[in-house]
This record gives sequence, C-alpha cells and structure tokens, in this order.
Amino acid sequence: MLRPENREKLFTSLRQMSRREFFSATGKVAAMAAATDLVMQFGHHIISYAPHSFQPVELAYGADKFTFAYVSDTHLFARGMTHRFAKAAMKAVQDVNAMSPPPDFVLFGGDLAQLGQAEELKLGKEILDELKAKRYMMVGEHDWYFDMGEKWRELFGNPWYAFDHKGVHFVVLNSVIVEDYWTAPKMKPMERMLFMAQLDNPKGRPFTVGEEQREWLGKNLAQVDKTTPLVIFSHSPLYKYYKPWNFWTDDAEAVQKLLASFTSVTVIHAHTHQVLTNRIGNIHFHGVLSTAWPWPYAPEGLPKLTVQMDRADPFNQFDGCGWGNVDLLATGQANKIYRLWDRNPTVVTAAQMESGKAATPGPSY
Repeated sequence: MLRPENREKLFTSLRQMSRREFFSATGKVAAMAAATDLVMQFGHHIISYAPHSFQPVELAYGADKFTFAYVSDTHLFARGMTHRFAKAAMKAVQDVNAMSPPPDFVLFGGDLAQLGQAEELKLGKEILDELKAKRYMMVGEHDWYFDMGEKWRELFGNPWYAFDHKGVHFVVLNSVIVEDYWTAPKMKPMERMLFMAQLDNPKGRPFTVGEEQREWLGKNLAQVDKTTPLVIFSHSPLYKYYKPWNFWTDDAEAVQKLLASFTSVTVIHAHTHQVLTNRIGNIHFHGVLSTAWPWPYAPEGLPKLTVQMDRADPFNQFDGCGWGNVDLLATGQANKIYRLWDRNPTVVTAAQMESGKAATPGPSY
C-alpha cells in the first residue's frame, strides 16, 4: 500500500505528465494489472489495486464474504402462468438462477399472493420452487388476512424464525400483525382481506411485530454475541415512514432497542416496492423492489438517505420493478444492489450509509 506522502507524490507527477505520457503510463499499469491482477494479501487483508485509479480497495477482512438474492411482492392472482404478475415472478426467478456465481440463498420478502387465496399461494410456491438456491420465506399481509395465515403456514412453515450462515445471524419476522378490527363487526374473510389489501385502508390499524414475537426475538438475540453481524428481514419497514399507507411499524422503537447493542445490524424490508434507504443509530435499513408494480414515494417522511428511483414508464410493465441482491462484507455490513429491470443497477453501499450522506444518483438507463 502506498504511504500518503508517496501517494501525493505519485498524483503530483501524474498531473505534470503530458496527455501522451499519461496514457502511456496508465496503459502500462493496466497491462500489469491484467497480468497479475495486482492483488496482494497481508495476513487477513486482501488488497486490490484498481488499474484505473491506483487507489487501494479493501475487498475482504477475515471471514467469508457472500451474496444472497431476494425476490419480493409478486402479488400473484390465481390466473395461471400467463398473467403478467406470474410472468414477472418467473422473470425474477430466471434472473436469480442466472447469477454467476450463484447466491448462497434467496429470501422471498412476502406478499406472494394478492388476496391470500390458496390457489395464489400454491401458484407462487410452484414458481419459487424453480429457484436453484436454497429459499427462505417471509410473510406479507396479502398472504395472511384471508385465513389468518393458515395456508401460508401449511406451505412454508413458521412465519418467524432465525438461522446462521457464515458467521452472520439472520432473523425473519412477521411484522404485519395488526389489532383485530374484524371480529366485532363480523367481517367475512374476504371482506377482511380486501380491507387489508388497500393502500389507504379506512379501517386500517398499524402493523406491529407484537409482544409475543418481541419476547421471542429478545430471547433469541440473548444467545448471540454482540459482535456477530445481524441481518433482520421484515415485510414492513422497522421504522416509521408514512402511517396512512402503513409504511410503518408501530412498535418499531421497541424492536430497534433489541438490536441497538449489536455492532452491525442490517434490516432488509419489503412492502414499499421502491428503492428506500435509512439509518437509525447502528441500524442500516434497505427497502426492496417488487416484481409486480412500483409504489410512488409517500408525500412525507421519506428518509434523507434515500435516492429516489425515477418515475416508472406506465407503458412498460417491468419498469420500476425488479429483484436484487445483498453482498455481505467481511465486516458484517451489507452493500445493497437493486436490479431494476430495463435500468442500470442501483447500489447503496455500507460506506455511504456510514458517511450519513446519500449516494450520488447515477443515470437510470
């Protein structure tokens, strides 16, 4: 690694070069890089010299790096594989299967179904069964409120659980629990489901993780070393963005308190169908894309770290939609990559979030 004084000397000499000398020098370095990759290892540190900039980039420290992918918010109707939402879900599965190297696993972020119907959920399972990588499931409100999760649990198991992978502790939550407003007026299952499926639900109650699950989470995390990186999956954002649309978790502060003592915490959430970035204390939050449609940004409450995605083309089914992946760094922090269909990928790095400054927006197309 170049010392600071030598680095400054190098760049001073580069500024004094003629255009021909500059291209000659950079060409030679690029050739050296191609021949040797200019990758050096010092103990657990792996240092790579980018040939275009001469700046060292730390690629790894200590533990394994790995990548996982996500697909979310497919909102499937029971109208077969030819319906446009089913086609979009299949497109995401094909994209994930084409990743090279493949992801270590895939997280499905909830709202597999549109109206919680058994045929919708079974169609979704059939599509997701085509994923080559191991799959983890999370539930959304569209999956839950027709039969209160009975069919979802039959197909996919417990809606909250934890697992460990390569030194990282993962937790999947059911964050769409709401207060019972249907029993007293004797709502029918579909009536309840249709209310819950609205963005502006006139009878809506805010999402929560709930006391039972917070107690379970506290006991689970009590067994985890505070330096172990945490990644939490929730359907709704585990903070308060915009209540009228339920881009909101009412007991978010209580959940955040359980996470606050850990060194590195990343929360990946669905539901908002948009590029969304937030940081509260030590917790980095990333929203994920939907394969079905993009929601507009809420009129207020947008976290300041968010670089808004461009408005979607209404004549292009796939615009503003997509899937994505998360690169877990050896530090335990995460870089989030949004794979918007028909656009350039959008990357939100852990370093940007630590700086507290929003990323510089690049060209969408």
